[in-house]
Amino acid sequence: MTTLTLLFVLPLLVIFSYLFDSIARKTKFPSVILLMLTGIAFRLGAHTYGFEDFTFIDDLIPVLGTIGLILIVLEGALELEISKKKLPIILKGFLSALIILLLNIICLSYVLQWLLSMSLNESVIYAIPLSIISSAVAIPSAANLLKKEKEFVVYESTFSDILGIMMFNYVISQIDGNQPIVSSASLLALLLQIIGVIVISVMITYVLYRLLQNITHNVKFFLILSLLILVYAIGKFFHLPALVTIFIFGIFMSNVNSLLPDFLKKYLQLEQTEKSLHEFHILTAESTFIVRTFFFLFFGFSVVLSDFNTAAPFIYGIIIFVTMLLIRYFYLGITSLNLKPSTLVYMSPRGLISILLFLQIKELDFIDYQNIAIDERVLLVVILVSMLIMIKGAMSKTKPTNLATDNLNDTDQRGDLPDGSNAHSVNENEKR
Repeated sequence: MTTLTLLFVLPLLVIFSYLFDSIARKTKFPSVILLMLTGIAFRLGAHTYGFEDFTFIDDLIPVLGTIGLILIVLEGALELEISKKKLPIILKGFLSALIILLLNIICLSYVLQWLLSMSLNESVIYAIPLSIISSAVAIPSAANLLKKEKEFVVYESTFSDILGIMMFNYVISQIDGNQPIVSSASLLALLLQIIGVIVISVMITYVLYRLLQNITHNVKFFLILSLLILVYAIGKFFHLPALVTIFIFGIFMSNVNSLLPDFLKKYLQLEQTEKSLHEFHILTAESTFIVRTFFFLFFGFSVVLSDFNTAAPFIYGIIIFVTMLLIRYFYLGITSLNLKPSTLVYMSPRGLISILLFLQIKELDFIDYQNIAIDERVLLVVILVSMLIMIKGAMSKTKPTNLATDNLNDTDQRGDLPDGSNAHSVNENEKR
């Protein structure tokens, strides 16, 4: 393509993405599906006009995915409000993310071994990416839910992202070192490693926060983002859960007033940095939008429709998703003491992180990727089915338009939440 062609195409893609987001807000139809379909359409158009060399896409997708992952976790952490009254819903979201993730991995690994005769190590590695909820898709899709349901989706999907990636890296390191996946020694080492990373992350967060306060140059937010990406890269080089650092930094930035004790607040100029924090949040959201746009466009562009020449990917994908949906239904039903499917049962889409981890699997020396039936085709089916099911959940309940309706609907929906509590008791002052 010529420079002039790119100058036409790239801005149009961003405009399309913005329009897709607007459509998604009104129709509850996920914008990422529209982005992937647009990428597929561009692939067909390029093929029609004789463009066949797309190898640069294979190198670009992992880079965009990694940057998108960092930005998504950072944006999700910036959205989280930490306070004493929020602790119950935070705990519910964490336990739901952890337990459902573990159950999915265990059950899917058995399904893959039974269905495709995969080894235990291979089945576990493939089960983890399929089990992770995409916060990049779930959080925007929950915008019209009841307040407490929306908060639950935010906490659960954010924790699912972080826990899933940590489990994936842990399993790979264990298998690569010829160690058993689960052992007391390895789990203890992982726990100590996480504690050490948390301590280091707190120190890095404090340094970055002071840096954000003291920089007088007009360009400072991209410097902070660059330093965070560098910290993540260093952590990945040493096989450390560096995503924890990103998460802690975002939590600290959005909750510095509630997390810091009073005697430390006097050393930080909190009032002067409040505007900067708001601007940093906006920059992070817009950067995430751009990276997410091109990631899903390029992922759709990498899909070759002629590869879907058998029914196997569709069968495997549906079996995998139904297994995970049943696990989620029973967990939320048991914890809420209500077996009637709630809106939250359907809010478990797969997306960017699943794609990114699948791309990492292709680079593993001990995985015979070419001879395993679970590939990008199956992943695409799981992603699309999970998003279509999520549309049902998002459209089945909309956000009340006034306080009276809010209280009435919350009372009628008692038991919908995993903790069985009433949403009308929640403070109406919502922080985003």
